Amino acid sequence: MTQSLAFTDISKSFPGVKALQNISFSVPGGSVHGLLGENGAGKSTLIKILGGDITPDTGAIVLEGQQQNYTSVMGAMTAGIAVVHQELQLVPELSVGENLTLGRFPNKGGVVSFRDLHARARKALAEVGGGIDSRAKIASLSIGQRQMVEIAKAIMFEAKVIALDEPTSSLSSTESEVLFALVDKLRAQGKIILYVSHRLDEIFRLCNGCTILRDGKFAFHAESMEGLTRDDIVRAMVGREIADIWGWRGRDQGQTRLSVDGVTGRRLSRPASFDIKAGEILGLFGLIGAGRSELFRLVYGADPIWNGSVGVDGKKVSARNPKRSITIGAMFCPEDRKADGIVQGQSVAENIVISTRRNFSPFGLLSRTKEKAVAEDYVQKLRVRTPSIRQNIVNLSGGNQQKTILARWLAENELKVLLVDEPTRGIDVGAKAEIYAILYDLAARGVAIGVISSDLPEVMGVCDRILVMRQGSIVEEFRRGDFNEHRILEAALPASSVQQDTVSQETAS
Repeated sequence: MTQSLAFTDISKSFPGVKALQNISFSVPGGSVHGLLGENGAGKSTLIKILGGDITPDTGAIVLEGQQQNYTSVMGAMTAGIAVVHQELQLVPELSVGENLTLGRFPNKGGVVSFRDLHARARKALAEVGGGIDSRAKIASLSIGQRQMVEIAKAIMFEAKVIALDEPTSSLSSTESEVLFALVDKLRAQGKIILYVSHRLDEIFRLCNGCTILRDGKFAFHAESMEGLTRDDIVRAMVGREIADIWGWRGRDQGQTRLSVDGVTGRRLSRPASFDIKAGEILGLFGLIGAGRSELFRLVYGADPIWNGSVGVDGKKVSARNPKRSITIGAMFCPEDRKADGIVQGQSVAENIVISTRRNFSPFGLLSRTKEKAVAEDYVQKLRVRTPSIRQNIVNLSGGNQQKTILARWLAENELKVLLVDEPTRGIDVGAKAEIYAILYDLAARGVAIGVISSDLPEVMGVCDRILVMRQGSIVEEFRRGDFNEHRILEAALPASSVQQDTVSQETAS
């Protein structure tokens, strides 16, 4: 029987918000179907319903003509449905192999066979590539490598339906190509792939058709991508035109605001030096594991510096730690917002004002009125989709959590340096344009901005200057007039990879 997946009249409400309202559409077997929409449109809620994380208020999921009645993740997996969530769901203390076989450990006579466990894990890991060791602890892997483990887990379960929620958000270009090849292979095997991504190039590259949600409601459905344009998709997603997503603006640059001289640390053993001028947006590009995030964490004081120094406005910063960095006006938005960014269990307002409360209590008395005004102001400016500033931040979509973290630092009166790691990861096209506009406004005010992104077009579209990192070192610099996608990517690739590509091209010739 030909596999098919159908969502029938799905609705779901949470306190203060209708996340989904009467969603119905179907996906044929042997196809990749894009699920699109702005942050807060309901995509993640629908994916969680599909994966058994939550139960819909009304409606049903139908697979191969049979209504599914599971109410748990294990129930969904038993039904042949696997979901790779944007927020990775792995156990850091366990090995890669143990995570891949969790709940299904191979055993002999009641004793776990680790030999069989790792043999099965290595087979699945070989499918995704990347040379990940099945015996390595998840905690030792980069975000990109953890994403690949999640995808290997879905493949390992031999699911009929695989939902991928922003699967390339933490992957390098090379890793993304490996994923695309896997998706093509799974489609050829008759699998159903539900593909959630804000990267429209991927949607047009991979998907047979797409469905778009807006404000929790059905907005658009196409069985074929043929004839559709990027503008068609954006218009259906946001309900308006977005002419130029990057919207880069030239601006005057002042004196050096951030200076980094010969910095080394536990995860960055080679000295790194760079500076950012007032009003400049500096991009840091490299493959996963190149040391980009590690460098920004050292500069911010999240990790201890072994050697070297950091200066702001010509003065070296002593007592390197996040609290000291915030005090002197240097802020950091981390890549992993769930682990390092948001304060789980607290409201949107509390997450925004948590570091600025000193400004609201000059005489030791906290002004809740000022806190509320600041929180409401930035929720409006950044279009954070929330029914109330009192809403628990964990109930927001990933993109809206990211915007809340950004609002926290924008609320700082003394902001001089802003370092952002993957600022638009998991954020829709409309919100991306708004965040870029905010960065440009900050730069125009004299803030020095550093941007890490795995999305090369984003780095080239937003930044005034790009530093390329490779294997823990800054290896090349590009100024805006000299930006070239091929040259930048070539600089990021390890020397052996570049040589292999050259040999392959010569052999093909």
